[in-house]
Amino acid sequence: MKLTLIGNGVMAEALALGLVSKYEIEVLGRNEQNLAKLKTKIPQIETKLLGSNANIDDKNIIFCVKPYAFESVCAGLEGEANTVYSILAGTSLYEIRKQIEAKNYVRTMPNIAAQTGNSMTSLVGDEAVRNEALDIFSSIGNVLWLNTEKQLDIASAIAGSGPAFLALIAEGLTDGGVNAGLERSHCASLVEGLFASFSSLIAKYHPTIIKDKVTSPGGTSIAGVTALEDHKVRAAMINAVNLTYEKTKIISQH
Repeated sequence: MKLTLIGNGVMAEALALGLVSKYEIEVLGRNEQNLAKLKTKIPQIETKLLGSNANIDDKNIIFCVKPYAFESVCAGLEGEANTVYSILAGTSLYEIRKQIEAKNYVRTMPNIAAQTGNSMTSLVGDEAVRNEALDIFSSIGNVLWLNTEKQLDIASAIAGSGPAFLALIAEGLTDGGVNAGLERSHCASLVEGLFASFSSLIAKYHPTIIKDKVTSPGGTSIAGVTALEDHKVRAAMINAVNLTYEKTKIISQH
């Protein structure tokens, strides 16, 4: 199957890197310099400058542009696509259908780990292409088909924006080790290993069970957990997800 990615930014690159081993990839973009860099990085893909009257007949398209650019990009497209997959935050299926002709529509939210084949991707849309959509995006990691667009927007706040939240945690742990007296390179290696090992644990155990297994009465780990609770880290995470979701709703109103 051939997939046409429209956009040449960070997420388009991440998706191209993750999908190119299984699919024929074509990338259309408006920045010639970015397209050239992308082609150099991923020689297997085709790149084309996106001008007016670009024909999308029967193509399977993944929209990777910013929400504010969606309408102007669509104005230069002609024909009826087979399926449109949109990764645009806060842009409803209703809005997508108004701007571009296609037989099928799916909203999807992968994350930047698509480039390593480890994305957590949520999807919602036309049931007719559900299996095809799951097959495409399972090639870049885990997938979850949801029932409503509201659910997708909430999921996007967790798994789509989540890498930014976890990056702050990773930086904090690394800086903590440096502050305590360990070389930064060792701290970075430890944090990398921690995230990889935690991934295997969270797939098997509830977070509470993991915490309880690590903390012992009067021990070192519970002292650290107490410090995190004192600084309301749990509440901060809840607030981060809620504010991200609220921002998605604001985008959808414009």
